[in-house]
Amino acid sequence: MVIDKVRKINEKEETRTKNVKAADMMIGKWVKCDQCKEIIYKEDLHKNLSVCPNCGKHFRLSARRRIKQIADEGTFEEIGKEILTQDPLNFEGYLKKVQSLKEKTKIEEAVKCGICEIEGNRTVLAVMDGNFLMGSMGEAVGERITVAIEKAIEEKLPLVIFCVSGGARMQEGIVSLMQMAKTSAAVKKLNEAGLLYITILTDPTTGGVTASFASLGDIILAEPKALIGFAGPRVIEQTIRQKLPEGFQSSEFLLEHGFIDKIVERKDMKSTIAKLIELHK
Repeated sequence: MVIDKVRKINEKEETRTKNVKAADMMIGKWVKCDQCKEIIYKEDLHKNLSVCPNCGKHFRLSARRRIKQIADEGTFEEIGKEILTQDPLNFEGYLKKVQSLKEKTKIEEAVKCGICEIEGNRTVLAVMDGNFLMGSMGEAVGERITVAIEKAIEEKLPLVIFCVSGGARMQEGIVSLMQMAKTSAAVKKLNEAGLLYITILTDPTTGGVTASFASLGDIILAEPKALIGFAGPRVIEQTIRQKLPEGFQSSEFLLEHGFIDKIVERKDMKSTIAKLIELHK
């Protein structure tokens, strides 16, 4: 059945791919949706904002693609890009792994921050990237987020942060955990300045990021069916010695229980953020 579907799509794309060898077509040009199990042509998926056209699953996005979707074209000006990963604990092989990842992904750090316009509204935007050590928060990530917050205060601009993270970066130990307190203190200053702060929780948002700046937004949005939580279900069950309800870490469950304010599909995300900013001017 899968082969038949691939064959049909190949026939449809024949004019576009007639000069490409059949063996090359299958490599890197198709993706399987792990929710509906359908085979999707990768270019069509990207055109659909990386949302499965069959079941609506929201695939994970790189920071580059997210910024392209949210910021008005040509308006994003990066800040804090000089802040890079250090090795405070002299963790064996850590910097070598980071360097290898930079070369492979062309990503410098697990968050990208800057000033942009969102439907004409000047905004400070920070976007985490799960392709870089699963969006883990180390010293550089915490500092970049803090710089973005301080820039919003300085320029008197709203702040929008897209969150995706596997938690603290364990290669940096206590230094990574300290970023929770630092970013939270910076958010407090943003609040005292009376500036709007919107967080968007995407799949997955977990660990220290959830326990700090991700949960402190004036308005907290989420993408459909995103995994959101602090620790894993097994750890929580062992700690509280109770059976947890099914899907308790999904954005839908958290909306029902008041943890987030709204679930927004990707096609509506930019316009929703723009409306919220305009309402709070």
